[in-house]
Amino acid sequence: MAAGAAVAARRLLLLRHPRHPHLLPKHQFSSSAAADGLDGGDGGRVKIFDRDLKRRHRDRAAWAKRENDALLDAVADNLLDRLEDCRKAFPSALCMGGAAAAVRRLLRGRGGIEKLTMMDMSTDMVKKWRELENATDDGLETHFIVGDEEYLPIKENSQDLIMSCLGLHWTNDLPGAMIQCRLALKPDGLFLAAILGGETLKELRIACTIAQMEREGGISPRMSPLAQVRDAGNLLSRAGFALPGVDVDRYTVKYNSALELVEHLRAMAETNALFQRSPILKGDTALATAAIYQSMFGLEDGTIPATFQVIYMTGWKEHSSQQKAKRRGSATVSFSDIRKEFGSNQD
Repeated sequence: MAAGAAVAARRLLLLRHPRHPHLLPKHQFSSSAAADGLDGGDGGRVKIFDRDLKRRHRDRAAWAKRENDALLDAVADNLLDRLEDCRKAFPSALCMGGAAAAVRRLLRGRGGIEKLTMMDMSTDMVKKWRELENATDDGLETHFIVGDEEYLPIKENSQDLIMSCLGLHWTNDLPGAMIQCRLALKPDGLFLAAILGGETLKELRIACTIAQMEREGGISPRMSPLAQVRDAGNLLSRAGFALPGVDVDRYTVKYNSALELVEHLRAMAETNALFQRSPILKGDTALATAAIYQSMFGLEDGTIPATFQVIYMTGWKEHSSQQKAKRRGSATVSFSDIRKEFGSNQD
């Protein structure tokens, strides 16, 4: 009883911090608040991801990221392909976090963008982008800001296009972040996002679970929860976007070992950032995970495959020029009349 009361009391320790709409919030957590994922600034809402840890992951990835990452390039290129399907131009655009550097490099005039703003929660990542931009000479006006997707520091009705390539799946309130994106868009503005889906790294999840059960007699959170495909359309509608569209791609990347996979995840800043994460992975569990991975999923050439499921989301801010569904009950012809006119073939 005493232990239970202590745990309950500890869960009530909330840290309040002010919100600065135009600055990157500096989250500071007490040890108890960080352990339980509580943030008093949002009324005690439970948070899944440690955003401060994710910022440090982005800091590390800024200098560890490969100059040309085939996976990130493929996802960014597929995201930008959607701009070629649009007849209109997007003079002002915002690109947030994730693989924004790949988006910038592969943009190549698509979308008719004249002014691009690149935003990331990591100061080191933004610094790295500035250095890369100095070596680019394509005439595109580019600006850089440090900001968090959860507290978007962008004025309302200011952007024609907002893109996020592999960044939004780390937000604690994904619908809220998407609502802020919609508010920042001009009427008839376009929202494009790519997030990792629930089938991502399914091989590693299975291997890690089996290894933990064998070596530790139980499992602890090692992999972040990700959205399912069926959730994506609901997210767009919940955020208030018109004409929502969702499609999925699956990429399979081969690695020489599980260690090489983990190093790639670190370079992409895609490692575990759960509040309820276990701080230490035992050595024998890690070795067992690698061995199980190889034995269950290893290919004939000695490599191991890793699946990355990417969900692409498209949504528009409402505008009078957009097509809309007719009012329910407004039809002037019934299906029975159509059947009588054209007949029915039962053969």
